[in-house]
Order: sequence, then C-alpha cells, then structure tokens
Amino acid sequence: MSHASSDLPEVVVNVFPGGFNWGVYVGIDQGFFAAEGIRVTVEGTPNSVTQMTRLSQGAFDIAMTAVDNIVAYVEGQGEAPIGPQPDFVAFMGSDNGFLSLVTQPAFADVAALRGTTLSVDAMTTGYAFVLFDILRRSGIGLEDCTLVRVGGMIQRYRSLLAGNEVGTLLSAPYNLIAQGEGLKELVKAHAVIGAYQGNVAATRRPWLAANREKAQAYVAGYRAAIAWLVDPANRDAAIAVLRRNLPDMTAEVAEGSYRELLDPAHGFYRDCKIDMAGLACVLDLRSRYAEPRKSLTDPLKYCDLSLQ
Repeated sequence: MSHASSDLPEVVVNVFPGGFNWGVYVGIDQGFFAAEGIRVTVEGTPNSVTQMTRLSQGAFDIAMTAVDNIVAYVEGQGEAPIGPQPDFVAFMGSDNGFLSLVTQPAFADVAALRGTTLSVDAMTTGYAFVLFDILRRSGIGLEDCTLVRVGGMIQRYRSLLAGNEVGTLLSAPYNLIAQGEGLKELVKAHAVIGAYQGNVAATRRPWLAANREKAQAYVAGYRAAIAWLVDPANRDAAIAVLRRNLPDMTAEVAEGSYRELLDPAHGFYRDCKIDMAGLACVLDLRSRYAEPRKSLTDPLKYCDLSLQ
C-alpha cells in the first residue's frame, strides 16, 4: 500500500518511547493513516509532566498516554503545575499498559518484598498506584517498603539492573530486556488487579470539536494497523517495522514483544475501544491512593466514546 501523503493534513502525535507505539508506526509505514486522509507525524516525550504541559498548550494534536494522566489532570492531581485541565479527554483505547512487576532474581513472590526498596516514576502516577495495589493485595502497606522516585521506564530499568532497588513495574519490551539480563518477572499486573485501562489516544475537547474528521481518521487508521499487526501473515514485516523504529531492540526481544504485545487476551485491543471496566479500575486506584483524596466514580467525565 503506498500513498503520497505529503499533501494530506497533518496530525501530530506525541508518544513515550516503547513498543506500545507499534500501531502508530505501522499506521504510518503501511499507509493506513494516509488511506484515511491524514499524515501522522510522531514526536517523543521524556516524561508525563512535559507531555501534559505541552498538551495543555496545544503544542501537538494527540497524546498517546496512560489514561490515568488524563484523569489526574482533569482532577487537578497532576504533577505539572498547570492546574486542573477539564478539556483533557480520551477518545480511543489502545492497551492495558503491559505492566509487569520485575525484581531481583532471589524473590519468590510479592509477599517477599516486605522491607525492601522499590522504585516508581513518581508517587502521584497511576502506574505507581498499580504497584501499591499489587503490594496491598499481598498484605504489604506502603509503610512496609521504601519507595524511591527514579523516573521513567528506561531509568527504572537501568537502576534496577544496577542493583539500586529490588523491584519496579516495567512495560514491554523492558520487562523482556530485564529478563534477558537475569532479572525476574515476578507477576503481570493484569493477573493481580484484573482489567486496567493503560494507554489511550487523548486530546483537548476544543481540538476534538474542531477536528472530528481527523480524530475519526486517526482511530480508523490505528484500528486498521492493529488488524494488520495481528494477521500472522504480516509477522516478519511487523517485526521489521518495530525494529526500524526501535533500533536498539535485539531480534530476540522483538520476537518476545511480538508474542506479548499481540497476545490475544492481553495484547493490543483489537477494537481500539476504551475498556470501561479497566477505566473503572483506574478510578478506583486513584480514589484509593491519590492526593488530594477524591472519590472518582464517573468514567464518562474523562472520555468521549462517540468515535469508537
């Protein structure tokens, strides 16, 4: 499939580095976005504070981000000093976040982590709350561990590998890379907490109102990309796209990523819809752990389902 896309209207999509962008890469590479009438440009972000600050400024069109970030900033609980952002809204679901608790090899189960040092990106983010709840379900309170802020996925992986902490949450492919270095995947988050909405496509409500056709084209192109990805006939080409966009990824990690990210039960959402049970879990964890304490019960406050 080839399309001359240079004359198409541009949609700028801001992403974190990682294999969970595979659908975006394929949508561009295989011309699925162009077939829907848009030209997608990808830009990276170093952290959620930068991403959410720039989203609030309208510096790009769409953020691929954890839906917890959207909830946090709508509620005025975000880390960036930008105040409540009632215009932030999620409009497409991508995945469950692919979160795994990875530890030093000596630990047999979660209960064994009592009294150890664990790392998080920040104490106010949803993925930290997932870690807190995994611990809670094994009878470990936050006062029973030392929690240190280390930063994003790459920083946490490197710090764990250096032996600075005992465990942290990692997403694919870093959980796979970690295992290749002798670290241990203790448990996958979905096996402990159940449905969880991870990454979504999000934007600002005024942009969505003014650009519904672009947003619809993005959802359609992304959905086509996921359908192409999960077709076994495209396996080799799909892995090639992943490795072109993540050049440090070894062939072995790419193969592992293929199995994990496209897992029929726990991989990319085939329908690209927001998982409302998963969003309810996000709200439950944020109600339990976020400050200032709020009871969050209305998932429709944070998403627009009209494009699904």
